[in-house]
Amino acid sequence: MLQCIFLLSDSGEIMLEKQLTGHRVDRSICDWFWNQAISQGDSFKQQPVIASPTHYLFQILREGITFLACTQVEMPPLMAIEFLCRVADVLSDYLEGLNEDLIKDNFVIVYELLDEMIDNGFPLTTEPNILREMIAPPNIVSKMLSVVTGNSSNVSDTLPGATASCVPWRTTDIKYANNEVYVDLVEEMDAIINRDGALVKCEIYGEVKVNSHITGVPELTLSFTNPSILNDVRFHPCVRFRPWESHQILSFVPPDGQFKLMSYRVKKLKSIPIYVKPQLTSDAGTCRINLMVGIKNDPGKTIDSITVQFQLPPSILSADLTSNHGVVNILSNKMCTWSIDRIPKDRTPSLSGTMVLETGVERLHVFPIFQLGFRIQGVALSGLQIDKLELKVVPNRLYKGFRASTRGGLYEVRS
Repeated sequence: MLQCIFLLSDSGEIMLEKQLTGHRVDRSICDWFWNQAISQGDSFKQQPVIASPTHYLFQILREGITFLACTQVEMPPLMAIEFLCRVADVLSDYLEGLNEDLIKDNFVIVYELLDEMIDNGFPLTTEPNILREMIAPPNIVSKMLSVVTGNSSNVSDTLPGATASCVPWRTTDIKYANNEVYVDLVEEMDAIINRDGALVKCEIYGEVKVNSHITGVPELTLSFTNPSILNDVRFHPCVRFRPWESHQILSFVPPDGQFKLMSYRVKKLKSIPIYVKPQLTSDAGTCRINLMVGIKNDPGKTIDSITVQFQLPPSILSADLTSNHGVVNILSNKMCTWSIDRIPKDRTPSLSGTMVLETGVERLHVFPIFQLGFRIQGVALSGLQIDKLELKVVPNRLYKGFRASTRGGLYEVRS
């Protein structure tokens, strides 16, 4: 049972406080939390569960905003973390983004959402589709009406139809002239390449996203050609677990609209689409850098939105970097960004230049880590493929569509 939720800005300011039970949690717990975060740094912020002198704390970080939940009783920690993730996802969906200004501008809606999502410390309604029937998303018209009428509430006067349905994430009276369902495989590749060019780690985190607009209460089944490659699968509550456990088939009654059907990992991949070859030599107070980027394994689709980022070492006083393709920018915090977009066919993109070391430093001792970003439309690099999607009872003609995409995640090249 959660007792309180705080939303903290990146400076430690309490943007929102929501007491959930009769036992009030004092704000001083946030002061203790932030002092620990400052003193211990990133290692503290990466701990999802923290034991303070008076409370158990659960935290997640999204777009610079810390979602902090408190309790004094023992409870499943994964439930608290999952609930905070749901809150962050719902707010991002409602506000079409997530930052400090959006939360302060839509303070009332955030409070109304928390009122519906948790009851007396226990999670209640967390489905975005059902919440939209209960609380209208913010728009210009509703904001103007609240100013004119003085009524700032967005809560509907009637309960959503799902309260009378056997499946709480879907209403029973949905009707469409055209029945459509679209499935997206969205993957993110994490990789680590050491300074010798060897692949240390390569895995993919993926999500199966569904957008369904089907009349009535449909029952869908989705199967993959190679489900054995999947690890750490997580399902939407609509998925029946037994068909997956016995035959690796997803059987479900979908919510109406967009939702995440499942997430997964594919581990121990042995190939990467793009290579990055850094060369750094330093002597007599200067450092020469030469960086080359190219396609290592052609996925058969265009690779675009390619970027390379790296933090200049603290001992670097100034840098003069140029490239034969793309744009190079060095920010005030010594973060260098090289925007390549697409790799041309007639030459290999390269970045080169000279970096001046601080006075008294002859050689570079701390070497940068290069972070690669990219996007590939039309292919899932994990190799996962959808076999078929079937609807048991087809009210009318059903239109189906499938897409796949992969982007770079934590893709690091050591030098």
